[in-house]
Amino acid sequence: MTLEFFMAMDPPTVTQQEHKVTVRNGKPVFYDPPELKTARSKLIGHLGKHVPDRNLDGPVELLVKWAFPATESNKKNSWRITKPDTDNLQKLLKDCMTRCGFWKDDAVVCREIVEKFWYEPPGIYIRITELEE
Repeated sequence: MTLEFFMAMDPPTVTQQEHKVTVRNGKPVFYDPPELKTARSKLIGHLGKHVPDRNLDGPVELLVKWAFPATESNKKNSWRITKPDTDNLQKLLKDCMTRCGFWKDDAVVCREIVEKFWYEPPGIYIRITELEE
């Protein structure tokens, strides 16, 4: 099975790495800043429309193309070589896909292909392909 879709949006640039920590009663407490909560909600809202009928439980390939809005200084179809890093973008996306029910654990992702570039229209293209065991 192959599942593919495009989520038209300005991709979030906040990443899972932006957890915050505070100390309460002498113990560290981790929390998500409002920007991270907003990005997570945005991704879950878009992903929810594309959840497969069943959890993917075998090995899968995940191809993701992050298309950020082009500007005068960042030409359309050029690579984005600025932050956020692809691995940080992927972490938040895969966590949101797990919450939505694409799979029980993102450990099933055995092969990943990730690209980020400037493009119009902006959005996130995702293709999930089940791999042979």
